[in-house]
This record gives sequence, C-alpha cells and structure tokens, in this order.
Amino acid sequence: MTALAGANLIYGLGMLESGVTFDYGQLVMDNEFAAMIKHVVGGIPVNDETLAVDVISKVGPFNQFLTERHTLNHMRETSQPKIIDRRVRDQWAGDGAKEMHTRALEKAQDIISNHKPTPLSDEVRAEMRSIVNQMEAEMAVPRSER
Repeated sequence: MTALAGANLIYGLGMLESGVTFDYGQLVMDNEFAAMIKHVVGGIPVNDETLAVDVISKVGPFNQFLTERHTLNHMRETSQPKIIDRRVRDQWAGDGAKEMHTRALEKAQDIISNHKPTPLSDEVRAEMRSIVNQMEAEMAVPRSER
C-alpha cells in the first residue's frame, strides 16, 4: 500500500488486556499520547530563535517570561493536549473534577456522533479493492464468500 509506505505506526491504541478488550476512551487518550510522542520524536529545533538566549538575558533570574513576545510567539509549538488537563487542581476541581478517561469518553462519543469522514478517492478505493482481491485469490477464498 503506497499510502502507508514508510509510515511510522503505533500499534495497540485503545486496547486493554493485550487486545482482549477495546475502550473508546482509551483510544482517544492513546491517540493524544501518540501525538505527543510523534511531536518529540520529530525533533526539537535548537537554534538562536528557540534557545532565546537574548530573552533569557533580558528577563534575568527570578523573573517571568509570560509577558514576553517570544513566549507568545512560541507557546503553541509544544504539544497541545485536548484531553490532558494541565490546570492547577483548584481550577480542575472547580470545573467538576472530571477525570481524563471521562473527558476521553465524551470526546469519543462526540466523534462517533458527529464525525463525517472524507470519502476515499476512486484511486484509493480501487487500490484497496485490488489488494483485497489479490489476498482472497492467494488464500483461495471461494467467490461465494467474497
């Protein structure tokens, strides 16, 4: 399959008990973890802009960087989780103390209810059908079972 050639695949998302059980909430959480891993594995650029030595020198020790333009420009370059809640405990508790798995299940339900996938192109559908036909022929699957 040309669509997957050279792809880095992560196996087992959403699986529990060695694949005996599947959990949609776990799938959503694992998807977020995989995105974070892929972000880090992709490399973190190290250059004059990302090191920000000039900003560090300007701000100095024991001061804050939140109001610096550099922080604003780069703050979304790190992972941006949607399920992991990084707020302080008091804020999290004030909003109902919803656990990550509960948020993940809600996200999964939203996807199941509202997602409209983009249809496959005729070319991709034909390639997939060709692969299935080839495997059925190799496995001697009777025509009546296809």
